[in-house]
Amino acid sequence: MILKPYEINNHIKDKNIFLFYGENFGQKEEVINNSFKKNFKDTTYNYNEKEIFNDLENFYNHITSKSFFEDKKLIIISSISEKFKDEVESILDKKLEDVTLILIADILDTKSKIRKFFEKDKNLVLVPFYRDDFKSLSNIARIFFKEKKITISQEAINILVDKSSGNRKNLKNELEKIENFLGTKKTLTADQVSKLTNLSENHNINELINNCLAKNKKVTLKIINENIFSFEEAIIITRTLLYSSKRLLKLIQKKEENINLEQVISSYKPPIFWKDKEIIRTQVMNWTSLSIKGLIIETNNIELLVKKNSINALNIVFDFLINQCSATSN
Repeated sequence: MILKPYEINNHIKDKNIFLFYGENFGQKEEVINNSFKKNFKDTTYNYNEKEIFNDLENFYNHITSKSFFEDKKLIIISSISEKFKDEVESILDKKLEDVTLILIADILDTKSKIRKFFEKDKNLVLVPFYRDDFKSLSNIARIFFKEKKITISQEAINILVDKSSGNRKNLKNELEKIENFLGTKKTLTADQVSKLTNLSENHNINELINNCLAKNKKVTLKIINENIFSFEEAIIITRTLLYSSKRLLKLIQKKEENINLEQVISSYKPPIFWKDKEIIRTQVMNWTSLSIKGLIIETNNIELLVKKNSINALNIVFDFLINQCSATSN
């Protein structure tokens, strides 16, 4: 059965095996968060295909076992290939009623065996996620600015959408960057958008911060050295670090309460997308609540210093990031 993304909600109750394919990873993330995860508060589990094939017995034990504390489970499996078709057939034979599976694949051509299998079987749901067009991305941006009560011209929105390279995930990352930059301000000009958006040229600032908090010094240095950042982005980097550090503090505090780390990450609000979960796990293991509180205080001080020293702002920020990812893991 083939469905469009907006039709999924009508079939969640009567179908439980879905294959999401295509290049629109941002829309896949939205659908999973908005249509599925809300129904599986603490019972969402993430795998990739390689993990499953490395221990098939453990995987099947997990999806077939029942717990007093779990009425139903959501299993998300990424990096799906043609090899997984046989496993889908096995899962179908088991007739699992309390398990929902979402398989995530990249682009699948028309000759794909697993794609054809899902197209023909009425018990399976195939959902293609095509690249966003200019109109759909413009609409996402307009809704965002309307909800945030930020005044912006259509010219500025056009610049923003044009630089997103047709990628919803890129666009949303830039919208988050803009929100961090504006703070309490409620007006954004086309000139500011031009300076702030550099999606095609630079690594995502979130990627820089994620690797810094994961204490991955090699990747952090690579991102810094391969990109040209502006003064405005120095401020965004500090604010993104502050936001990410506060999120990390909440996760660490839950873990220190002896709550299972996978459960903590899966139940966090707003949801952490499956692609980010591995690096978030690394971050949690590298910090304590005491050390991350110290980082939050230092980051606030760095932001004040950056605003007073615009000429040396980037050097100040980069030295700070390098020192953080160079420090001994806690």
